[in-house]
Amino acid sequence: MSSGKRRPSQSEPEGRESRSERIVERVRAIPEGFVRTYGDIDPGAPRLVGLVLARTHGIPWHRVVRADGSVPKGALQRDLLLREGVPMRGARVDLREARLPSGL
Repeated sequence: MSSGKRRPSQSEPEGRESRSERIVERVRAIPEGFVRTYGDIDPGAPRLVGLVLARTHGIPWHRVVRADGSVPKGALQRDLLLREGVPMRGARVDLREARLPSGL
């Protein structure tokens, strides 16, 4: 009888753990003064990016914003971004100026 728990298969080339690790690496690679969107971090799983950010401590979570430049964590996130010199347009990040170019 099965315990109901799914065991990772050796044939699965990309497990959730390795994908999560890649997300963490990509977030850590965002330099001060720049942002990336959830979709920039992982185009196939932007919601997973949010989950990883919520569960991982010690990474610059505040440098990840929504595709429209809005900040999901409100005033705290906006304040952290402003301290780093991230340009804003009203309540949103100016993605034309602050979005980290792809490939970096």
